[in-house]
Parts: sequence; C-alpha cells; structure tokens
Amino acid sequence: MTKQYLRSGVFLAPFHGLGENPTLALERDMELLVHLDRLNYNEAWIGEHHSGGFEIISSPELFIAAAAERTRHIRLGTGVVSLPYHNPFILADRMVQLDHMTRGRAMFGVGPGSLVHDAKKIGIDPSDQRRRMNESLDICMELFAGKSVTRKSDWFDLRDAQLQIPPYTRPRMEMAVAAARSPAGALAAGRHGLGMLSIGGTSDDALAHHKSNWGLYSETARANGHVPHRDSWRLVTLMHIAETREQAKKNVEFGLNRFRDYFTDVATFPIVPADVTDPYTYLTETGTACIGTPDDAIAFIERLQKGSGGFGVIMELAQNWADWDQTKRHYELMARYVHPHFQGSRELRQDSYAFARDHHEEFVGQSAAAVQAEIDRLAALKRDAAE
Repeated sequence: MTKQYLRSGVFLAPFHGLGENPTLALERDMELLVHLDRLNYNEAWIGEHHSGGFEIISSPELFIAAAAERTRHIRLGTGVVSLPYHNPFILADRMVQLDHMTRGRAMFGVGPGSLVHDAKKIGIDPSDQRRRMNESLDICMELFAGKSVTRKSDWFDLRDAQLQIPPYTRPRMEMAVAAARSPAGALAAGRHGLGMLSIGGTSDDALAHHKSNWGLYSETARANGHVPHRDSWRLVTLMHIAETREQAKKNVEFGLNRFRDYFTDVATFPIVPADVTDPYTYLTETGTACIGTPDDAIAFIERLQKGSGGFGVIMELAQNWADWDQTKRHYELMARYVHPHFQGSRELRQDSYAFARDHHEEFVGQSAAAVQAEIDRLAALKRDAAE
C-alpha cells in the first residue's frame, strides 16, 4: 500500500515571553517563515489574539501580506481569524484582496476565538461566539460564491452586500475551521466541506477526541453533499528535536516553563495542568509533545497517524521553547530527516543506490573492460600507422 504523503506546517500563534522586545519578536517570527520557506515547509498558519500579552499578532492578514513578499513557496493561512470579532462582509473582502496579493498562496482559517478575555474586551458574550462564527461563515461562503447578501443579526446589518472582485483562487481560497474540544468546528467544517484544524493536544485521550471529531465532520460533510478528504485534515502538535535526547531536553529549558505558565495563568485551556511542576516529563510521558531526536519525531508522528486514522498535514505549534539558534536547528532537522520519511523523497534514491551497490562488481568489470578495449584499440591504431 502506498504511504500517504504527509505535508508539513507550523501553527504560529505566536508565543513570546513578557521580557522580550515585541518589535524584535515579531521580526523573528517573520524570519522564521523565511527559514521555513527555504526548508520546503508546505504551509504556516498565523494566529489572531488581542490580549493576554503572550500571543502578540493581532492581524494575521497583515502579517501574511508582509510574509508573502519575503517568501517564495510556502502557503500562508490565518490560523485562525476569530469570525465574531469582524463584520463578515469586510472580512471576506480583505481575504479576497489577500488571495490576489499572494497569487493564491493565502488560506483562510476561521474559528470562534480562543481567548475569552479578547471577546469580553469588545463586549461579546463568550456563549455567543460559536453562534456568531456560524453566522459569519455562512455569509463568507455566499460572498465567495459571488452572491449578494442581505441579512441582519444582533451584530451586523448587511444590505445587498456583494464582493467587488472575485477570488483569485477559483472557486475560492482553501479554507479550514479550528476544531478543539467543542464540536462546533467539526460541524461547521463539515457543513461547508472545508478542512479541519485540530488543536488541543495529542495525548491518547486527545487523539480519541480528534478521531471522534473527524467522524462527526465526515458524517456532516456527507449529509451536506460533500466528500470528506483526510488530506484536508490538519493535526496540531508540540515538538522539539535535536541531535540527542539530552540536547533536546537541555534546549527546552530556555522557554518551556514560561510556556507552561501562560497556559495555566492566562489561556482558556491548560496544555499543562496547573499542579504539574515538571512540564517536560508530563508532556513527553502523556504523548502531548515529542522532545527528542529525529527518530523520536518519526515514531511520534506515526503514533499520531495510527491513533487518528490518518491526516494530511502535521502542524507543529511554534512555541519558542528553545533559543533562536536551537529553534532554527530543530526545523532544519525536521526538514532534513523527518519530513522525507513521510513524503517518499528518499526511496527512489535508496533504490538507485542499492541497485548500483548490488551490481558493483559487475559494473566495475564492464567499466574496466571498456577502458581496456579503448587502450587496445589505440595501440592497434598506432601499430597500423607504424606499418
């Protein structure tokens, strides 16, 4: 059976310690995307957050527009736009502009908004976020299809709203919906036949939840006339690798505790429970993260494939656990030694090498015979000339 081609990507929130210069942190995020582009990563998704102090990109569209000018190949998605925070007509119009400016490299990831304090700061009741997401998504889909929309809700009033230019990507740019603990994301993605971005951990329990969400997504997609494709399913996980396990563990001492503190102090769901004092042991022993070598990363991803039933993109949550040099080294090791295992880029070379090795003596003999034949031929010509 042919192994499924697994694309590579990152989910860039981003996460930056409170002691860092935010200007330089944002520039380093941009440098990361340039680095990933050179390493042939397939895609990067950039988040939207407005409070909490740790995740500091507020406009993924703005960031993507700048990144598109500095990169050549990598696809760039909003990971994700919080639909309840924006007028759906204005948002759809901005995304179509981004689709044109990137010549089709932009992707549109959507969700209800993950930080409750973001919603509260603009007067949104958290209990309304998923309803608003669905209302906005329905309208965006109609607008991308070229329809005129007249619709009124308690948070928008659209009157003959229609996009003034069509999408660059036909029929529209690739889209995905964030799916975590709530079934809302899987239902919305399935209803419209969009991709699914699964976040919320990769422990055995989390994998079981993701697998259940995939079943819900598939059932909903088929009920709405869509064919579910695992290639459009993206699974987000945590990884840091180095040449040795000891080096990887040492590397993450740089920022792992700050990351843990943010998720226990501020974020709305803890990746590491508040009572855990050793995040390294907890993350690695529960299967929430891989901190090790390239071989460990391969085994870890294979476990995720088996536990989920298969997905199309392995998404690394960009976390700044290690310093900048070791972070870049991590991505280089992933691209050089881990991705090829799942993308079939080494097998033909290995077959070619093996064939040449197995016939080495035969080919050396033939080569030597050919050389000797030329030597003998030249000698014969010289004898003939002398006579």
